Amino acid sequence: MSANIPEQLCGIEFNSNKLTLIRKIINYAQPSIREEIARQVCDQLNWVNSLGRRKLMSSKVALLRLHRLGLITLPPPGHRNGNGKDYNIVAFSLNEASLNLPVNQLTGLQIELVSEQTQSALWNFIIASYHYLGYKPLVGAQQRYLIYWDGGLIGGLGFASAAWQLKSRDRWIGWDQRGRKDNLHLIANNSRFLILPWIKSYNLASKVVSLCAARIRDDYDNRYGYRPVLLETFVERGRFHGTSYKAANWHLIGQTKGRGKLDRYNEYRLPIKDIYVYPLCRDFRSLLGGKL
Repeated sequence: MSANIPEQLCGIEFNSNKLTLIRKIINYAQPSIREEIARQVCDQLNWVNSLGRRKLMSSKVALLRLHRLGLITLPPPGHRNGNGKDYNIVAFSLNEASLNLPVNQLTGLQIELVSEQTQSALWNFIIASYHYLGYKPLVGAQQRYLIYWDGGLIGGLGFASAAWQLKSRDRWIGWDQRGRKDNLHLIANNSRFLILPWIKSYNLASKVVSLCAARIRDDYDNRYGYRPVLLETFVERGRFHGTSYKAANWHLIGQTKGRGKLDRYNEYRLPIKDIYVYPLCRDFRSLLGGKL
């Protein structure tokens, strides 16, 4: 069994002693629910961000991974989505009137940070209803945005934690394993991007991506106490061409190998995707611990 214990878990060094502690937390947690277990794991293992706040989402992801590996047994999820099944999505009635204007004619174009429960429910609904990948909770440190113009809602996009290991990206940055471990949090992954299907607007997607890049460092700083230096995203080959990212000056640096972000054992095959990145500051490579 010990041979299956991951050496890294959500970017944190892991070992059998920490696994034993997590098992004790599960046995004695009151109430015996996943949320409480995740809180105690953060406290006992000091899983906190630079502001001293618990990394609850990372803790939940780590616990679920250990559960799926058979190393721990979690109590049943309170809202079935703990195992990636049904999600409680609140339905909204949207104005689906067709729009066909170039982006320079969309007055009042803005991206709105999701910070309230109603905004969160709306973001979840449009992603679940209209994004080809559907909805699931974002992983780790994250930011979500809703896109509006004077005529109403246009879409949404979300950022989450970066992929733990990407050969093309890691070679492009020039960092070693220690540099990646210490600085991976400085990369944010654009994991969801949606323009609602009845919205047709030339150059809209690239404009939205640019607006987001201009503010995302401040948004992370306000929420988590650090400023990302690089954005990454994956574009599924054969389905999309990455046109919007190219127009917004993102760089194509390679392709994925068709494995999930946490898949060390080659168990979950995924479509091959192009990897695009966007530096948020000039000295991003040195801040990431990479080599020029």
